Amino acid sequence: MSLIPAAATSAAAASSRAPPLSPRPQPSPGRASTGRRLLEAHVFKADVPGLKKEEVKVEIEDGNVLQISGERSKEQEEKNDKWHKVERSSGKFLRRFRLPENAKTEQIKASMENGVLTVTVPKEEVKKPEVKSIQISG
Repeated sequence: MSLIPAAATSAAAASSRAPPLSPRPQPSPGRASTGRRLLEAHVFKADVPGLKKEEVKVEIEDGNVLQISGERSKEQEEKNDKWHKVERSSGKFLRRFRLPENAKTEQIKASMENGVLTVTVPKEEVKKPEVKSIQISG
């Protein structure tokens, strides 16, 4: 008897993005997010279809953790002379990204277009090392 489900050891599970018993939290299904490093900024994108910008939050926690979250509740009501139906649905998501030391957290910008949230975190300029020539005597 195995404590690991048979599906976790199948070839299909081996080809998935994460190992079956990964210790890392995995993104919830349906909420794709990515991060890219550009020369001048870190850019994070998250698919948030159907959400309005008022339903999405972008926050900085503990000075260097970017937190993207969202929540939506919906109620639909239908009725006629013989029946009355009310359907409620809700959902939420949360993603956290630890930012590197060179992130300028006070200059973060976020925008949302066509169901895609884009968060841009500027980087501090890399200081070039100062080179000083030393004269050789003798």
